Formats: sequence, structure tokens, C-alpha cells
Amino acid sequence: MSAQPGTVPIPLADVSVVGGERAATGIAELDRVLGGGVVRGSLVLIGGDPGIGKSTLLLQASRALADLGAPVLYVSGEESAAQVKLRADRLGVSPKGLYLLAETNLEAIEAHAGSLKPPVLVVDSIQTVYLPDLESAPGSVSQVRECGARLMLLAKRQGVATFLVGHVTKEGALAGPRVLEHLVDTVLYFEGEPHHTYRVLRAVKNRFGSTNEIGVFEMTERGLAEVKNPSGFFLSERPQGVPGSVVVSSLEGTRPFLLELQVLVSPANFGTPRRTVLGMDYNRVCLLLAVLEKRLGFPLQTQDVFVNVAGGARVVEPAADLGLVVAAASSYMDRPVTGNLVVFGEVGLAGEVRAVAGFERRLREAAALGFTGAVVPRNNLSAETPLPLEPQGVVSIDEAIQALLGR
Repeated sequence: MSAQPGTVPIPLADVSVVGGERAATGIAELDRVLGGGVVRGSLVLIGGDPGIGKSTLLLQASRALADLGAPVLYVSGEESAAQVKLRADRLGVSPKGLYLLAETNLEAIEAHAGSLKPPVLVVDSIQTVYLPDLESAPGSVSQVRECGARLMLLAKRQGVATFLVGHVTKEGALAGPRVLEHLVDTVLYFEGEPHHTYRVLRAVKNRFGSTNEIGVFEMTERGLAEVKNPSGFFLSERPQGVPGSVVVSSLEGTRPFLLELQVLVSPANFGTPRRTVLGMDYNRVCLLLAVLEKRLGFPLQTQDVFVNVAGGARVVEPAADLGLVVAAASSYMDRPVTGNLVVFGEVGLAGEVRAVAGFERRLREAAALGFTGAVVPRNNLSAETPLPLEPQGVVSIDEAIQALLGR
């Protein structure tokens, strides 16, 4: 059997890349997570809890893409066209190039996409789309997998940048997005606490960019607003001179965040002390408290410890270790951290403070927000590199607590 023309192998050097493969969405935070914009012919899955803001984000992005002059087809399987129009009016979205289609039959969607030939297609959501030839119900694993594969072929053959919306429950009962993760080019997860206005868009897979970048948004009455200065956003209500409060620096991709880490240490009323953690890894917090107790003699086995990252943010990297140790010691000693300082560094089981990545970026962000100093790992310091502020290097948690609390 002879090979089909489209399957003939060609040398990599002969593959041509057409210019203008990316299109800006008009939302800088979304473009950052995508790697610089929407790639022509890409298949992007945006997952998240119901009501987190996925449809709002894509409707706002569709407005900017339609303003470029090319038609954008927005397929709504959960809401009628009138309902989408009401949301668009509330968000101020009214471009002429944005077309709405209230349809769940994938064959009909493919037919409309073939006649309109839009460069961008939004399917909201993939769990509502179905193929009549399959006997299973919409949202089932077989329907989601087959519909995702058909939309992938549509995206690649016609060069249509396609966005798929997928709901994920906290219990993991809905398996749709998990089934599609291996199939799509980019997987974005929209995260946020229900009682806070901020939202974080995080890439967990991206064939066209980094998976370390995140975008930060604030949910307002007019839709999602970009948070261009996340550090200032999270530190806007930070109290001054309060024991147990420390500002730490967390690095998400290439972007540094300054966050307030709060620790409350109080005598335990029962035999087993409580450990309550919000915004950090529970096991790592227990590990660091054990290091503080073993190496410096703090009697935390008789103390309840409550840890919170202010504003509902999360810290997942080890650079916040030193800040947690200092905040716990500050709360137990009832002494506030001296000076307008930021603290970061990884802590080992021997109580040593280890170097972290992105050292200069963290200091530049701290200096831009008015911080005058920092307590950092000594191994990060280099006499040859000029720094935006005066950091103090430490090699152990004992030295850090002495410098900050005067122990």
C-alpha cells in the first residue's frame, strides 16, 4: 500500500514555520500563561470548579480576539444564546465578530465551524457536547474522549485555535478533563477560594510555553480584572508590628510574589496539640516545627500551632521554610519581627538554611514594594553582584532568629 501524501516524512530542516502563529488575547495574564498568546491550531483545555470564572474569562478573551477582525465562534452547551448575551452585556462585551451558537450536537458544531471558518472556537463546556452515534450520555468518558478527539482533528486540519471548558469537582467525580489531558496541547486550571475575590490561572501542561507561569485575576462586578501587582494585592492589609507575621517571597515561574505568612502559637488545652494549616503543605509545616523544637528547644509539643497564608493564597515552594520557622518563633516569644524585612530560604533537618533559586528577582520585587532589607541564605550572596537592597545572610535558623527576634 502506498503512503498517503500527508504522511510522507520530511527532514526537520525543511519544515517551515509560518509567522504570526500567535494571537494576543488582549488579557496579558492569560497571554503570560499561554506562553505569549494563542497558537494557531492549538487545543486548550481550561478546567476548574463550577462558577470559578472560566466562561467569564473566555468571553472576555473572545472579545479581544474578535476585535482583531476575524470571527470567533462561541459555542454554549449549558446556556442559551440569550443568557450568554446577558452576561456579555454585563461584562461590556459587544464585538461584531463574536458569533454565538447554543448547540450540543458536535456534528452540527463542526458544520457551523466549517461554514464560518473562525480562527478561534470556544466550546463551553466539553461535558455537554455529544455525538449521536454514541449511545452513552453526554459527559460520559466515551463521549468526552471521542468529542475531544474530533475537536482536535478540527483544530489541526483547519488551523482553528480551540478552547474547551471542563468542570472539575473537588471530589473528582467528573472525569472529563482528566480524560482529555493527554490529548490537548495545553491544560490550564482556574483556581480560587470561594470566599476570596482573587483567581489564579495555572498551566499544568503547555506544548507551546512554560508550565511554571501563573496569571492572577480579581473577580469584580464587571468580570475578571487583571492583577498586575499581585504582591501589593496580597499585602494590602498586612498589620505592622504583630508577632507571628512574616513576609515571605514565593517564586511562581519567573514571577516573584510577596505573601504574608501568619503563625499563631498558643498553649494546648488537651493532651495532643493541634496543627491547623491553610495555604501550605501540612506535612512540611509539621517537619519545620519539629526542626524548630529539636534544634532550638522550643517546647512546641505543648502548643497548638495555626498557620495561615493571608488572602487565601498558597505557598508550595521550600523558599518559605525560613519564614515559617521565624513566624512560629515570633508568635511563641510574642515578639514581632524587627524592621521592614522580607524573609526566604529553604530549611534542612539539621536547621541549616539552604540557597534558593531566583534570588535577585525576589529581592527586586521586595525593593519595588518598599522593603528595606531581607534575611536570606548566605550561600545566595555574592560580592560581585549589586543588589537592590541590603540583605543579611544566615546559615542556620538559630542565626536567623537571633537577627530578627534578638533571641
